Amino acid sequence: MKSLKDVEPETTVVVKEITGGQDIKQHLEELGVKEGVELDVVATEPVHVHWGPISLTVGDQELITARGWADKVYVEKEGEMLPLLRLEEGDRGTVKSIEGGKDFEGFLSEYGIVKGSELAFLRHVPDRTMVFAVEGVEMRMGEGQASKVFVIKDGKSIQINYLEEGEKAAVEKIVGGTHIKEKFGELGLNEGAEITLLRRETPAPTPRRGTYILAKMGEQLITIGHGLAEKVLVE
Repeated sequence: MKSLKDVEPETTVVVKEITGGQDIKQHLEELGVKEGVELDVVATEPVHVHWGPISLTVGDQELITARGWADKVYVEKEGEMLPLLRLEEGDRGTVKSIEGGKDFEGFLSEYGIVKGSELAFLRHVPDRTMVFAVEGVEMRMGEGQASKVFVIKDGKSIQINYLEEGEKAAVEKIVGGTHIKEKFGELGLNEGAEITLLRRETPAPTPRRGTYILAKMGEQLITIGHGLAEKVLVE
């Protein structure tokens, strides 16, 4: 066996093992990568320009969605089918297909993302760490992870990404599977809990290095960062 990062383009492999913790396995599973899946490696390229979460609109609501989720939503743009992640700022598309099973479709429907809905790609979200206080306990999360938590502010449901520093709100819902809810629950982040955005931390800019793997599962194209690809053992 060898890691996916070492596979040459135009090679078909089968995932045999995923090393690392539950978070890594959960993230890869959101992309559809798990033991037994067959992948066609298409290319190995410099880090994808579409790195990190994205901001988009669904109807009249602005949302932030994690990169891994955006790579599994296929939209039609000017007659072409492509993953939402591959839209550019200002582009619009109509959702035609959602890959990842019924549970995943259920998660996205809570965002208002369903087949037939029109999406507009607004911008890439800066790579920041958000620091919150939940029931007196400090916790940190990235923008993509934070996007899965909704709170009630001024009578409206919003993602915690849109809180201002110092603002408090009550958690309305957590969008995602059992694993993410259990992980947050261990930290006291449950529905009804009070959460306060303490601050946003923006790391010093550094050159982006590494590669991503562009692979195909059936008709679905996915991108896997170099670090994650090291955790995927294939034959």
